[in-house]
This record gives sequence, C-alpha cells and structure tokens, in this order.
Amino acid sequence: MYFESMHPADRIVKVMERIYGCGMTTTSGGNISIKDDSGDVWITPAGVDKGSLAGRDIVCVRKDGTVVGNHRPSSELPFHSYIYEQRPDVKAVLHAHPPALVAFSIAGRVPDTTLVPNMGIVCGEVGIAGFAPSGSRELGEKIVQVMGKGINAVILENHGIVAAGEDLFKAFVVFETLEFCARLEINANRIGTPAGQSQYGMELFKHNRYAEMGEFYPENCDGEEMRARHEMCKLVRRAYNQKLLTSTQGTFSCRLGSNSFLITPCGKDRKDIEPEDMVRIENGLKEKGKIPDSAVEFHRIMYEKHPHINSIIMASPPNIMAFAVTKKAFDSKATPESHIVLGNVGRLPFGLELTHPERAAQAFEKGNPVAIIENDCIIAAADSLTGAYDRLEVAEFTAKALIAAASLDESY
Repeated sequence: MYFESMHPADRIVKVMERIYGCGMTTTSGGNISIKDDSGDVWITPAGVDKGSLAGRDIVCVRKDGTVVGNHRPSSELPFHSYIYEQRPDVKAVLHAHPPALVAFSIAGRVPDTTLVPNMGIVCGEVGIAGFAPSGSRELGEKIVQVMGKGINAVILENHGIVAAGEDLFKAFVVFETLEFCARLEINANRIGTPAGQSQYGMELFKHNRYAEMGEFYPENCDGEEMRARHEMCKLVRRAYNQKLLTSTQGTFSCRLGSNSFLITPCGKDRKDIEPEDMVRIENGLKEKGKIPDSAVEFHRIMYEKHPHINSIIMASPPNIMAFAVTKKAFDSKATPESHIVLGNVGRLPFGLELTHPERAAQAFEKGNPVAIIENDCIIAAADSLTGAYDRLEVAEFTAKALIAAASLDESY
C-alpha cells in the first residue's frame, strides 16, 4: 500500500475499504483519523456507509476546531483528539469492532500474542481500558491512561479496539494482526488448550528477521521469470483476500532453475504486492537492493535437496494454526480430498526452519508435502505454485471443518 503520495482522505478510504472488505467492521461502525503535518485531523464522518466511503466524505478538523467537509465528524472525535494531544508521536488512530476482538472486549481479556511470536512482535504490548460511553471525554482519558505507557493497541471493555501508530498503515497492521491473534485463540480453545512461546520465541524472530546474504545485479528477466513473478503476485493477493495471510505475514517461493528461485520480500504489504517486489535468489545471492523473507535459507535448501519441489508456501491461517498452538493432532485423513491432496501432515518443533533449516527440509524427504511448525506456520510444497496453493487451501479448509466438527462430536 503506497501511502506517501496519497492525500490523507484517500489513505483513510483505502484502509476503511480493506477493513470493511475483510469483515472487520460494519456499515455504521468504526472510525479512522490521520493527523497531518500542519496539525489538522482528517477523520471519517458520522452516519455515512463505511462500505461505500469516498474521499469527499472525509472531514477535516482544523487546529482551531473549524470543521471542513460535507458531513459531521465521527462522534468518536473526542478520543482521537485526546490521543493526539497526549501522544505527539501518534499520527493515525483506528477504531473498529471486529468480532473476535469484540469477544475479548466482552470477556475483559487481551488476546495471547505469544501463540505466534512473530505476531507478538508486530502487535507489541496490548492493553485494556475500562468501559466508558462512546464519544465521551472519559473514554479518551481511559484510552490514554493505557497508551501513555507507550502501548499502541488497546482493547476497549465491551466495545472494540483502538490501534495507533506513526502512520495509518502501521496502525492498521497492529489492528489486523491482533484480530488474527484473537481468531486464532478462539479457534484453538475449541479443540484444546493453546500454549504460547516464551521470550525465546520473540527473540528468535527478532534476530532472524533479515537474512544476511551477498548480492548480485540481475542482467535480465526472461519470459519464464516474468510469468512466475506475476503468478506469485496473483496468488499472494488471493491468499490475502481469502484470509490465509495478513499484510505482513506469508512466504511464497518458486523455482526458476537448478540454483535460482523467486521469493516474497520481507516487510512488503501482501495485499498490494507487485511482481517487481519479488526477490530473485541465484547461487546463494539475493537480488541487489532487496530483502528476502527471513526463511530464504530454508527455501534454498529445500530446492537443493528436493528436485521434484518447484514451489513452497509458508503461511499462518487461523484455523490450521489452531492445531499448531495446541497438542491436538491434525487429521489429514478426515476426508478423501484432504488425504489425497495433503498426504500425511508432519509436525515440526518451533523455529526449526530458522535455526536448523537442513533438519526441517529432511521432513519432506519421505513424500510428505505438508508440515505444521508449532507456534509458527504451515509449510506446503509442490511441483507447481498452484499445487502448493491448493495444499494450503485444503489444509485450512480441513482444519476449519475439524474445528466445527469438534462442537458436534467431542471425538474430534
């Protein structure tokens, strides 16, 4: 998502479109604001359909309190303003009522972000604010009491969530990731007892976020590589739209030759990823000026050891991950389709693909194309991008069915 050249009103519309499209707000619910460099606040209007919001609908509230626009500003403007007053570093605020996080707000709990440590790094510390009426100064005061500690994500008791950041996309990423954590924990509780990782897990991901590699300057990009770049881009976007990925999570790769492959970059928005964002790896070197995903060494070893594998996908969908954060076994034989497509799904220790990539790659030697990494992700490998993607989808759909079956029959 390229925000730098966009007007604040257009940024707000862009993010609201994504929130509404992903089912994380309703027609009347939620509000977003941006504080620009001049000190003016741009905010969503009151009483306007969030599913058809346009740039002309966004309201500007000047520093002197003058309102400019075609509508009244959101009734939640008071707490947005109070956050900006008390947190000068904050330049964007997002508030909505996504179902899983509302469930936690009703229960008076904060989601466990250690279930998938990488998600915990994105969210940071999460706080909870006591109940106060919508649109009240009191609500703003309770939020700021928590945010004043440097926390950027606050669960509002019996209400929803507020996420803040130094720009709107960063606030959105915190919001989206925390909603994922909430859905994951709810799913996991339906089949077992979810268990998070210790501080070790957080540190592992922090220290392995960027792969250290030499660089090369690619002299050409032939038709086959261009086709692969476009195909990867199309499937990454599809995976995001199907909620198999979040904006900052999910790794796709595709073999180009015996010693080269393409892999998704680190830190690029998966929703708006472009073919030129993909990183070419050749003879152990990365394409100059780009940062590949942290699991790049695991992918390199997989292609080196398994000539029949031409594509690998690593992702953390909320249903299959329920099995990754509990002791519940994933039954790939639950249906004929799942057994045919997935085979026997292996289970590997947390972080193995980062700390011991060769050992992780060995798990795929016996014809097992899919593995679950505890508290981390699912890995799907195949002889084509479409084949790997199909395995990812089937694994998530099967997991969703198994979780639903558990509510009907305890034997599942």
